Amino acid sequence: MGRVVAGTAVAKASRDVHVGDRLQVKNASGEFEIEVLGLSSVRGPAAKAQELYRETEESKAARAKFEEEKKMMSQFEALPVGRPSKKQRRDIQKWRGR
Repeated sequence: MGRVVAGTAVAKASRDVHVGDRLQVKNASGEFEIEVLGLSSVRGPAAKAQELYRETEESKAARAKFEEEKKMMSQFEALPVGRPSKKQRRDIQKWRGR
């Protein structure tokens, strides 16, 4: 599910990233927007990589709101019984944007 959008276009591996770029990232933990603070010429540990970007305040607030809503919805949601049917699986994939 990991999708990255740079500006208005979907970012591909060959796209150059510059300091100051804003990227929208979608993954299993949610959707968030980051700002590139610096670049590294070599691949390094995750702790170093986290110093090279910053999540925007709007994104943090939106993710916190989404998590709160998700917690509230789980109280009212009935758990499915058994595996989803073929139609239900297609609906799930369409809902997830795949």
